[in-house]
Amino acid sequence: MSAGRQRLDKWLWFARFARTRSMAARLVSDGHVRVNGTRTDAPAKAIHCGDVLTVAAPHGTMLVRVLDLGERRGGAPEAQRLYEQVGEAAS
Repeated sequence: MSAGRQRLDKWLWFARFARTRSMAARLVSDGHVRVNGTRTDAPAKAIHCGDVLTVAAPHGTMLVRVLDLGERRGGAPEAQRLYEQVGEAAS
């Protein structure tokens, strides 16, 4: 993958939207994630800093802007630095 891009499932796992990478991939493939308003079912979809994601995770729906791609899955404070919440997602 090119610099400045990351797989969507990997980013969701790094940002702690899913407990495992396979759960993150399933979240995407089941159609629970939108990238810049467009639903995607491809876990390998490349995302960039600045993209806006709508994630309908089991613990709630969030609308977030990607701030950083991350290099590993760290603790919750590290994960929260990867994104900013930009508003309430419509259910």
